[in-house]
Amino acid sequence: MVVVPLVAPQRLVRLDLVLGEDGRAGKEFLPLHDSTIDAMGERSLAIVLSGGGMNGLLLELGFLRRLREDILWDSVGWIYGTSAGALTGVMAAADRLDALERFVLQLAPDETFRPNRLWQLPLTGLHDYALPDTIAERLAPVDRLARDVVAARIELVVCVTDVSDGEIDEHRAYERLYSSRTADPDELARAILASAAISALVLPLRVGDDVIGTDGGWVRNFPLGHAYDNPAVGEIVGFQYVPQPVRVSGENLARLRRRLEPFRAVPPIRALLDEVRAAEERQQRGEPGHLAEMIARLMRVTIARNTTLEVRSAEAKDASVRELEALRADVLASVRRNAKPWRRGRAVNEVEERFSAARFPFRHDRALPLQIVRGSAGEHALDPSFRAGLEWPLENKRALIERGRALAEELLGRRSAQEPHR
Repeated sequence: MVVVPLVAPQRLVRLDLVLGEDGRAGKEFLPLHDSTIDAMGERSLAIVLSGGGMNGLLLELGFLRRLREDILWDSVGWIYGTSAGALTGVMAAADRLDALERFVLQLAPDETFRPNRLWQLPLTGLHDYALPDTIAERLAPVDRLARDVVAARIELVVCVTDVSDGEIDEHRAYERLYSSRTADPDELARAILASAAISALVLPLRVGDDVIGTDGGWVRNFPLGHAYDNPAVGEIVGFQYVPQPVRVSGENLARLRRRLEPFRAVPPIRALLDEVRAAEERQQRGEPGHLAEMIARLMRVTIARNTTLEVRSAEAKDASVRELEALRADVLASVRRNAKPWRRGRAVNEVEERFSAARFPFRHDRALPLQIVRGSAGEHALDPSFRAGLEWPLENKRALIERGRALAEELLGRRSAQEPHR
């Protein structure tokens, strides 16, 4: 490792040698921290990234890589991410998107969520959370990545669902936010992993001393509202992954049945086979075959619902701000038209003061420019089931990254067209 001072821009970077797919070593410059030049006042853009599993991660990777190449990136001050958005957000804030692309192109399904054996399911869940170890082996330990993000110029905010045991409190939102500006690096690292821990597959993780955290998608899959609540944010760009309908093939149950049939003479096995066949019949009717599938369906519904409500809430806030401003202008115009000349100035001032003093449960000084890019995986979608023996074709991964880049290109084109009117 070599630390190199650069003059333009003034920044310290770490020079690493990276082994490529062809076996050759290449150079990679990784930022350590910024100089005393503080440009945060010029960084008013927030990027919001949704969850979306591996499909969403690849689309977001391409999206962010294209934004990183544009001058727009110089105005990014915050990245808000949940689940897959938390993972891509870490690497974007640390300026390591190239490393992330190499990592995901080599990544196999069982290196993320590895299926457990049948006897483990009631005790440890359907899968083992292999992703943290894989990241540590091929990229860097997540706590080290978190330390890089803490030192970065872009602030990262991660959403985690809090499933800690405790009394029901009407003010408890079951959500925890972890910011790279305020959280301890070790705590931030655990929050990133917890946010991406798909609850239908793996058990939750402890974050800090008092939080048991899991997939942030349960409470806020698309953390747009948190960007709105930040008074320093002047503009928002969001990437929302749109999942495709999931059709259960029934292969897992069929595989289990085939493994059990040679032992059907044993009474307990015979009884279990009857239950497996009944589950297969339920799947054929379009019903959940078993409890794990029911949980997965509920999770999809919850995520889709809270994402929709998040966007609706943002749109309603902007509509309210615009309507409030129009109302203010109309009232002042009416006062100027109808008030007697010697009372007009005082009446206008009183109306102005009253509008200025009004307080609403939303930011009402101005509507935020908001552009949301929505993307789905389409024909290149990777199987999200994490079943045993699953493979992710390399060509599909590359196609999804390129799809994300294309969506970013469309966004930048729209921004360019709107620039004279901004």
